[in-house]
Amino acid sequence: MRIAISSQEQDDQTVKFIKASLESHGIDSYLLGNKSVLKDIECVIVIGGDREIRNYFHKVLDSATPVLGVNVSESSGFMAQLDFKEFPTYVKRLKNKDFTVEEVTRIGIKIDGKSVYPALNDVAIFPSKSAMLMEHVLRVNGEEVWHDSSDGVIISTPIGSSAYSMSAGGPVIFQDSKVFGIVSVNSLDTTRRPLVVSENSLVELDGISSRLRCEVILDGKDRFKVEKLVTCTKFAQTANIVRMKKDSTAISALAKKVQLAEDLLNMPPSSKLLLKTLEYEGSLTQKELAVKTLLPDRTVRLGMRHLLEKGYVKKRVSLRDTRQRIYEIPK
Repeated sequence: MRIAISSQEQDDQTVKFIKASLESHGIDSYLLGNKSVLKDIECVIVIGGDREIRNYFHKVLDSATPVLGVNVSESSGFMAQLDFKEFPTYVKRLKNKDFTVEEVTRIGIKIDGKSVYPALNDVAIFPSKSAMLMEHVLRVNGEEVWHDSSDGVIISTPIGSSAYSMSAGGPVIFQDSKVFGIVSVNSLDTTRRPLVVSENSLVELDGISSRLRCEVILDGKDRFKVEKLVTCTKFAQTANIVRMKKDSTAISALAKKVQLAEDLLNMPPSSKLLLKTLEYEGSLTQKELAVKTLLPDRTVRLGMRHLLEKGYVKKRVSLRDTRQRIYEIPK
């Protein structure tokens, strides 16, 4: 068996730990580079968590090789199920191919006729500044569904439905459902409701306009300017995720979010924003949180103190820089 390892840090101690665990079971492995070819590879191990898995699939478009996510923190992941500390106990199963592979649908996107990388979680179309309406026409399979003015629109996959889409009032969709969710965020039409359409549908957002320019945000990461039209379809190649644990991520995700929603009611707004950012982005430093949330350093510091006291967040020392503290949501 031959395995490739994808990691942002080429000489990371975690990589050495993973390689040693594989070698102890006679498994050959090598570290993926920018120009590596996935030839004769039976599995790719992505180190870092859900965010790194999304980044991997943003770069690798046409590979059917299954991916096993290994978390480097103690925060739980929906795609990266294994913690690196428990990885050695699963190596034998990996060698014997004692696992299932979940085929996760990705969204293929064209912006004004130009293709960009596929999204694993969601596609969000919003004005470049908040608190500004965006006018648009939604068409599904060529038929107009609505002509609306709202804060923006989110189109999500099942695995992404419990993230940004759910926060905007969208439905939680079980992972094995062959559908997309569509949410018009804060529509002027109070009767507007989220839609669920077949993943084989052609979804078009046309006539996009606002007082300022509008942008397409892919998986909460990269932003692209849009002039008029965004088209979304099912991407030809699924993202194949290795599953070694039998817990239902759809049910567990919903249960955790219901409990979190109750707790959020009593939190300061800054703490809510910080918690949602950690939930979506994964482990971050205080400086990274300030950049992601646009909050002042002092506000981030006070907000994190509240979350730490309540036990919603934990901190650990960075292995790469002992002066840094990394914040994350504990299991």
